[in-house]
Amino acid sequence: MYKPVINGFMRHINKLRWLCLSLVFISLILLPLFSVYQNYVSAHAYDLLLPNQKILYDAMEFISDPFLSDPADQLALVKGTTWSGTFFGFKISDPLAVLAQIFSGLEIVWPFVVTGLVPVVLTVLFGRFYCGWICPATFLYELNTNLGLLLGKYGFVTGKKQLDQRWKYAVLLGCLLLGSLTGTVLVSSFYPPAIVGREIYYGIALDGFGLGALFVGLTLLFDLFVAKRGFCRYLCPGGALYSLLGQFRLLRIQRNVKTCNDCVKCNAVCEFGLEPMQDKFGGECNNCGACVATCPTDALTFTVQMRDAAPQGVGHLGTAYKRQQQEKKEGA
Repeated sequence: MYKPVINGFMRHINKLRWLCLSLVFISLILLPLFSVYQNYVSAHAYDLLLPNQKILYDAMEFISDPFLSDPADQLALVKGTTWSGTFFGFKISDPLAVLAQIFSGLEIVWPFVVTGLVPVVLTVLFGRFYCGWICPATFLYELNTNLGLLLGKYGFVTGKKQLDQRWKYAVLLGCLLLGSLTGTVLVSSFYPPAIVGREIYYGIALDGFGLGALFVGLTLLFDLFVAKRGFCRYLCPGGALYSLLGQFRLLRIQRNVKTCNDCVKCNAVCEFGLEPMQDKFGGECNNCGACVATCPTDALTFTVQMRDAAPQGVGHLGTAYKRQQQEKKEGA
């Protein structure tokens, strides 16, 4: 009774993911805008503002007025970025921020460690979902993938190199060790989610971008002309950490071999080069659901289990399976 409803929902799950990514990115734009507006309100400086500053003030007042009675205080309830932030008194941090602090300070600050526990627990439950559903850099990288497809139609050669995925673990370890030697949170300079949030804040609140914007631009070019989603797959220190945690996830994608027709569409849409049709997921899977949404026979679905299914062979609706069955009959 509920199967058609569930299957219908699964076909739109990638759209839901894009909605989440879009909302996160919009939030990263709104937060510095509201921060600037909060400063204006606290200073009671409307009459002293420049014309463009008054436009910002009026726009933010229009958006927030139905929900806030005291913006000077209430806007402080939500602060930060996807690297670390405060949401209505609850502090939450990227686990990589916690790990980087431990190495750079050579000590464990337990209140800060606690702020990273929720993402760790969620990753163990849902896998590398942060990379697929929340990361603001993913929003840019997937738009970049679409640009690559467009360029390909016009004859431009885009990157298709396959590199060693272990490089990102070396980047993670190198950043942490160098951070401990220098006493700095070095990894934040090579971690796109932290950089994107920081650069958006700089661009809006401080009227200019830093070198991080150049770094993100270079990663986009790397993805476009060297390896598809290359930075996430091969170099991202956060991707390394989340892939390690993702090995233990409970929510996984599994193929129903009985309804699979071996169309290979799931393999084609996977941004991380995984092979759902061959039951090859592993810790790299970020549960984005693109393969689930594109499957024409609803052979892929989310399940709760401790490990990926062993390779099940060809799909029973495909020609290879039918040929195997015919050969068995003829051999008998």
